[in-house]
Amino acid sequence: MDLKQIHELIKLINKSNIGEISIEDKDGKVTIKQKEEPVTQYAPAALPQQVYNVVSPSAPAALDAPAPSPAPSQAQAAAPTPKAADNLITVRSPMIGTFYRRPSPDKPNFIEIGSEMVEGKTICIIEAMKLFNEIEAEISGTVVKILLEDNSPVEYDQPLFLVEPN
Repeated sequence: MDLKQIHELIKLINKSNIGEISIEDKDGKVTIKQKEEPVTQYAPAALPQQVYNVVSPSAPAALDAPAPSPAPSQAQAAAPTPKAADNLITVRSPMIGTFYRRPSPDKPNFIEIGSEMVEGKTICIIEAMKLFNEIEAEISGTVVKILLEDNSPVEYDQPLFLVEPN
């Protein structure tokens, strides 16, 4: 087989669903394998789901309807939480990539729970296609929750931080 035939064969394999092909002739043997893409599954973080469930006042009442006596006490306990969550601002990811809380492994985190977020200051890094993009705060306030772990995959518009504005 000559080089031109091998290139044409590679093009055909890339356009097809064939994973591997081996061809043998008098000159030798050629094996072509398609590169397998690793399948990455993203699971939503448990924290945002909990926040959204707490904000919905109708969900606890619907779940507790068969037992009428515990429902009022649970509704009263949950009432202050939505009011507190109403003033929180969610800082979201502007891109897809990998979320980093610090500039390098030997450096401290950009921001911690309880620290002040200052508009224009770097709050995290998102790596996309081997480019490290510094994400700057667009608001000022106190960080209440950090919703992702360091070195986590992040989707576009995924919540990163909950901030109480100043």
